[in-house]
Formats: sequence, structure tokens, C-alpha cells
Amino acid sequence: MKDPRIDQLAETLVDHSCRVQSGEKVIIEAFDLPEPNLVCALVDAVYARGGTPMVYWKNNTVLRSLYMGATEESMDWPGSLERTAMEAAAAYIGIRGAANSDELSDVPPEKMELYTEHWWSQVHIDVRVKDTRWVVLRYPTPSMAQSAQKSSSAFEDFYFDVCTADYAKMAEDLKPLVARMEAADQVHITAPGTDLRFSIKDIPVVPCAGECNIPDGECFTAPVKESVNGTIKFNTQSRYQGVVFDGIEFELKDGRIEKATCANAPERLNRILDRDDGARYIGEWSFGTNNRILHPMLDTLFDEKIGGSFHFTPGNAYDDADNGNRSKVHWDLVLIQRADYGGGEISFDGELIRKDGFFVPDDLQPLNEGLPQE
Repeated sequence: MKDPRIDQLAETLVDHSCRVQSGEKVIIEAFDLPEPNLVCALVDAVYARGGTPMVYWKNNTVLRSLYMGATEESMDWPGSLERTAMEAAAAYIGIRGAANSDELSDVPPEKMELYTEHWWSQVHIDVRVKDTRWVVLRYPTPSMAQSAQKSSSAFEDFYFDVCTADYAKMAEDLKPLVARMEAADQVHITAPGTDLRFSIKDIPVVPCAGECNIPDGECFTAPVKESVNGTIKFNTQSRYQGVVFDGIEFELKDGRIEKATCANAPERLNRILDRDDGARYIGEWSFGTNNRILHPMLDTLFDEKIGGSFHFTPGNAYDDADNGNRSKVHWDLVLIQRADYGGGEISFDGELIRKDGFFVPDDLQPLNEGLPQE
């Protein structure tokens, strides 16, 4: 029997996230899904609203073979074809599963760089992010359940609870935080191994409540490019280009990451940061505000939303919160500040805004709802 939660999720993606209208073309891209139910529900929903769906169905094992033999030509050809389709689309829905989360871990970094530059960037950075209404999400698989340290059944319940949140209420709860961030200049962040200062003065602030990511729950801006100084030690692992990085630490001076290390792959870490001039500057800073998500599971779309966390992003800035930094890299790295992860504080212009993951001012108290008390 078909799970009714699939249809509810499809309606959220089509109506809330992408706002599909009659006559619009919609790209649905699926990676490594165990079954087609959500894709079929999305196709049906797009048709029902008078739109025209197109589906890409991709397999990570096949993609690994393509990436292992990558050349500029072999990556540019599919990239140029998909770019043409994206230029014609009004909306994009990307769904990623993973039969094996480490499927791409042995692809050489220079091959992944060819894919990023000649396929991914020309479709998704140059066109999709700028010119379409888009949303990306994951799909519950045994591999994801294992990363979350849950049974498949328990993870599926968790997934649908998180992904079908009350995004209208979330949007209302974020408004006071947006106002405070827009009025702020100096930000000071502390946590174990972290003492960081930067300015966000006059940088736009963007609340996120289900429009571009499912699950969602964040509020982002960017630091003034050359204002960042201090140290940061991330307390969650991060998977990037198929490799899991652990214990990443940065030292920053005048906005630039002058020293970067990690526990397991420092050379590969620095290779990513040396990709271009912008990769060693920060393109995004964001509060995680989805209190249904409490622990990391090596999936950025979930981890960056963790209640009581923030993420700090080497690389490209978004156009809607732009500090001028440009890069082929955009790598969201997460630090959880709840007491069970070591605690920490965030202050705006000397006023304490969040302590140990809990917002302090009265107008921000709704953002603490559902966050477990220690």
C-alpha cells in the first residue's frame, strides 16, 4: 500500500517549495532511489497543476564510472545538455538517495574537480540557483538510517516528521531573528576550540522555511568578506566529494583561512581550499533552527539545520546574501553549540543572543520550542 506521507511530501515540494503554475516546465532529478513512488507522485502533482515534468533518473554506481574516467569533454557534454534543459525550466526538484553513502569515496579528487567545474557548476551554480525556483532533499534509505544510527523504520518516521514540518509557523518564528541579524554589526562566537569575530553589517539576511531545502530551518547571511578573524573547531564530521572529514579546524585572518587542518585528511582538505582564491574565504554563516533534528548524520541537508547549531561555509556566497566572494566551492561545515556538544555562545554587538544552543532574548523564545532541556 502506498504511504500517504509520500503524497503529502510531494504536495509540499510542488506547492510550497516550487509554487508550480500552469504552463511551467519542471525538472525532477532523482539519484539512487530505492523505489519510484515519490518521483511518480511528483509527476502526477506537476501534471495536476498544468505543468510539464521531465525526469532524470540517475544511479550513483553508474555516475562513479563516469567520474572515474572524467575528462573536460566527457563532463562538459552532459553538463551542456542539462544546462540547456535547466535554462528552459521554471522549477527544479532534486532528490538524492544513497544505496552506499561512500560510493564516490575512491574517485580521485582531480576527477571530482572536473565534474564540479564542467558539469555541476554550469548547470546548478550558473543556472539553477540563480534562475529557477528549486528545492533539494534526501530520500530515506537504509544507508541514511545507518548514518543516523536508527533502524530503517525509525528513520523513516523521523524523516517524514522532519520533512513535513509546519513551515508556515517556522517562517513566522524566524522573523525576529531576521530583524536582529539585519540590525547587527559585530558577531562574536565562542565554543571549545572556537573564538571567532566578524561583521555582518549591511549583508542581506535570508530566512529558510521549506522553499529551497527539505528539511529546512535556518537563517543565513554572510560575513563581510575580510572581517573574519579567529579560530573555529567544527564538532561534526562532513562528507564532501565522497570523503568524510573529521575534526576540521581553521585559523582565519582578515577573512582568509590561513591554516586548515583535520584529523584524517589534511592534504585533501587543503586541496579543496586551494581550488580557487575564493575557497579560503567565507561565503555563508547561518543559524540552524530545526529542533526536530538534534544529531549529525553525515548529510549536510539535515546536519546544517540541527537545532542549536550554526554552519560556516568556505567558498561561494549566495546572490541573495552576497558578500562578493566567488568560488567553485561551497562547503557547509557545522558546529553544534548545545551543552551536550560542549556548549558555546553567540553575541551581536555585545548582546548575548544564544547560549548553549538556546536563544536568550524574549522575542526569540519560539525558536527554542522542542529543543530538549539538559
